[in-house]
Amino acid sequence: MADKKVIAVVGATGAQGGGLARAILADANGGFAVRAITRDPGKEAAKALAASGAEVVRADMDDIDSLNTAFTGAHGAFCVTNFWEHFSAEKEKAQAKNLAEAAKAAGVQHAIWSTLEDTRAFMPPGDTRMPMLQDKYRVPHFDAKAEADAYFTGLPVTYLITSFYWDNLYAFGVGPKKGDDGVYRWAFPMGAKRLAGIAADDIGAVAYGIFKAGRPYIGKTVGITGENLTITEMSDKLSKALGIRVEYTPVDADAYRGFGFPGADELGNMFQADRDFEKEMLAVRSVETARSLHPGLKNFDQWLEKYKGRIQL
Repeated sequence: MADKKVIAVVGATGAQGGGLARAILADANGGFAVRAITRDPGKEAAKALAASGAEVVRADMDDIDSLNTAFTGAHGAFCVTNFWEHFSAEKEKAQAKNLAEAAKAAGVQHAIWSTLEDTRAFMPPGDTRMPMLQDKYRVPHFDAKAEADAYFTGLPVTYLITSFYWDNLYAFGVGPKKGDDGVYRWAFPMGAKRLAGIAADDIGAVAYGIFKAGRPYIGKTVGITGENLTITEMSDKLSKALGIRVEYTPVDADAYRGFGFPGADELGNMFQADRDFEKEMLAVRSVETARSLHPGLKNFDQWLEKYKGRIQL
């Protein structure tokens, strides 16, 4: 590892960071090494990374001293936060600030901040089409990340704008559910608009492409998607891949927010933003850019072929 550029990977046992860690480890001659940062080095995913050649380091995004130690000596840092662990925009911003300050203190030569756009920019403050959440946000896990972009000012940073994980179909429980008539159904406030989606592991692989490319991407914003599909198109592809009948039920955003599961209001606002501002959302995300950085980029059919066995029926 001494002759390789060390990338400190935050969330190395999670979706995006895990994809990056595996991409680096799979490229033995790529000139990069993984420093996998995790709160729990004893978890199975961390042990698997260590067995594959990663350096596993304990650190916590709420503890800047631990991050300073974890980032010291690293060439690059991949910075990502997970809103869904705590559902707090303010906590997410505080964690992002710690990551940025630790990257600055360590003098990393390239940081990637996994971010999203500020959906409030699409609507005037008095717009009543969707409620404000957590006092001042439209879609807190989007808007807080966008606000946190400012913390990374002054760093040699690439801002990576991601898309909806198709992996949410099994990891977050948003996949279709079987009815008494044997038909699988799911409901979204998306109408007939397209949703930018991507395989979570491809986000990490794209990040690796950015680290390999280096200087041309410093100071740049890179938006990526694997494929942009309507929910009807996704339903048809799921039906074919899984050998079941999947039907999409379009619902009003207020109805979705009222479903009552944890995060229903957040996701209701997110899908409504994807619907009402489809043009703006898709304009900043590019399949071509993603594929140029990661030639193995998967479309939805290819993702299904690889991961359909994880979808619980």
